[in-house]
Amino acid sequence: MRISIIIICAFIIDIVVGDPNWLPHPISFIGNMISKVEVKIRKLIKNDFFGGVLLSIFVIVFCFIAPFTILYIAKNINIYLYFVIELYFCFQIIAAKSLKVESMKVYRYLKQEDIKNARKYLSYIVGRDTEKLDNKDIKKATVETIAENTTDGVIAPLLFIAIGGAPLGFLYKAVNTLDSMIGYKNKDYLYFGKFAARLDDILNFIPARIAAFLMLIGSFIIRLDFKNAINIYIRDRKNHKSPNSAQTESVCAGALNIQLAGDSYYFGKLVKKLTIGDRNKEIETEDIKLANKLMYATAILGALIFSAIRWFIWI
Repeated sequence: MRISIIIICAFIIDIVVGDPNWLPHPISFIGNMISKVEVKIRKLIKNDFFGGVLLSIFVIVFCFIAPFTILYIAKNINIYLYFVIELYFCFQIIAAKSLKVESMKVYRYLKQEDIKNARKYLSYIVGRDTEKLDNKDIKKATVETIAENTTDGVIAPLLFIAIGGAPLGFLYKAVNTLDSMIGYKNKDYLYFGKFAARLDDILNFIPARIAAFLMLIGSFIIRLDFKNAINIYIRDRKNHKSPNSAQTESVCAGALNIQLAGDSYYFGKLVKKLTIGDRNKEIETEDIKLANKLMYATAILGALIFSAIRWFIWI
């Protein structure tokens, strides 16, 4: 029952509060730790692959043991303190409000026709090069990152919290943060980040498919093109080098009747990518708002269903 209550409460707090700058964020701590440990490991171990494996294992183990230990101590002090700390941890793991806030910054600059700042704020939430993106490409990249991060930032964290509370939630976020920081296919991280990237693919495999299913239901609830979302999902859900990214991107593209993906530049290098969806209409700035609405519908469904499952297991 505790986990059921925590899931709902943490989700509501995230929706209301988000990630205020004044509040210390554990994910920032994880990112700083990865950067510092990477420097030391690269000095000690010359084999990039084994260095990356060591870094990943260290960070993952630490990020599970640290919250587990803190919660264990808190539980022995006071049960209410234990609950409050775990609630705080779990709320920090979920990123629905943050995803909306950051993507809507891009939306506002696009509405003001300020392409320079739209590119700038887009660069904070995507891994691709943004310097040369035009208005259309900025819109597309923003919608893509909302769709993809519905898995990484919302559904997967909720699922891992539902299974193992804050410690397992932090284990997932450790893997996800490692992938976002070292999981690149460039000369510096091709081998060093390979283990983290593959582990992220594995941990997201089931959550991505759950997220796609919930997003399909969400598209029906908020009256987007549900039938087209199903058709594009069935057809294009594998149109990505990642085994998971196209799951939610295909649903979103179908629901909005737009085309996503296609070729992009990463670190100055053109990466050929399949398209997702049909160009039934040109992508519009308002599609960013609709993508966020769809993400929220998916997130609410996830929080309610995962909480209900835990509740029935407890009963």
